[in-house]
Amino acid sequence: MKTRVILAILLLAAAGGGAWLLISARNQPPAVSFVKVKRETITDAVPTNGKVEPIEWAEARAERAGPVEAILVRRGEHVEKGAELVALDASEAKADLASAQSRVAQVRAEIEVLDKGGRAVDMTAIAGDMERAKLDLASAQKDYDALSRLQAKQAATGFEVAQAKDRVDRAQAQIHALEQRRAALVAPPDRTSAEARLRDAEAAVTLAGERIGKSIIRAPVSGTIYQFDLKPGAYLAAGDLVAAIGDLSRVRVKVFVDEPDLGRVARGMPVAITWDALPGKQWKGTVDRTPTQIVALGTRQVGEVLCLIDNREGELLPGTNVNVEILSKLVNGALTIPKEAIQHQDGQTGVFVLNGQSVAWRKVGLGIANTTRTQVNGLNEGDAVALPTEKPLRDGMPVIPQFP
Repeated sequence: MKTRVILAILLLAAAGGGAWLLISARNQPPAVSFVKVKRETITDAVPTNGKVEPIEWAEARAERAGPVEAILVRRGEHVEKGAELVALDASEAKADLASAQSRVAQVRAEIEVLDKGGRAVDMTAIAGDMERAKLDLASAQKDYDALSRLQAKQAATGFEVAQAKDRVDRAQAQIHALEQRRAALVAPPDRTSAEARLRDAEAAVTLAGERIGKSIIRAPVSGTIYQFDLKPGAYLAAGDLVAAIGDLSRVRVKVFVDEPDLGRVARGMPVAITWDALPGKQWKGTVDRTPTQIVALGTRQVGEVLCLIDNREGELLPGTNVNVEILSKLVNGALTIPKEAIQHQDGQTGVFVLNGQSVAWRKVGLGIANTTRTQVNGLNEGDAVALPTEKPLRDGMPVIPQFP
């Protein structure tokens, strides 16, 4: 019996102690995290995103069809205007060129023969025949003259004289025939035909040369190759895109700004660009052109803002999606606190400031803000302001201050 009484007394004591601890905990001031007001440079930024575009650029396209024989450059490489980018298979064009050049040489040789009066072998044969015919004529003429004198003296018959005259006529006829034959070696139609064939052959040479020239695709401008996807053996049709080349030392970023923020954007404002692919890297620029109209972009109403960005190292490539901050306003030496410290009570904007071991409500005015901090008026540098807690704060409420 005595043991049971002792156990009951111990249980009642434990219950009483627990109740006292619970009551004490409920009456304990809450632990509240505080941050101090600090002085810094703060910027009011319009955050959005955009896409990089080249300012000065040109496309290299295939001028003729054919399979790719050699790739002479790579993406990201800087090239000068006229540099060779890609070589197409030109074997057929080279064969056509050799054939056309051969025809040109042949026709020119024919024209040279015509200019000299004909082929040397034909002219030599005719000249030999002409020399013999002239000798025959001279001999026949001599005989005819002698017989004619003898006939006058009645020492030769008329038949003999007639035969001699016939030999003279035949010799003259042979000479005339040879002269016609020699003249026929070079007729005007032959020269005209040869010249026409020469023009055709020369045109074929020019055409084959142009095809060979078009087999090399060259850079239309100096710059960086930012688009290039060809593989060896690929077949190109005339007009197909081979490469896009541009000056990437300065690029343009096309930015879409939501309509409510457009009033905070003006030409000449600083711009900061970041790219997720290169964390920690930032590019600077300025707003170059503000919107002239509002357009729908999905569920958003936006204006197109163009920014010029310094990209002298060429790291930002056209088509890249980037993060953009348009720095619409900057204040040096501003008093700032985290945005979450701002509270609203009874239509007022303010903060709870640490006052000894309690908090005091302080009305504040707000200035510019960035994504995490806001400028405030009505506080002093070093003041401790409360961060949000689960338990609502009130003016004069005791707290246990904590500084993260």
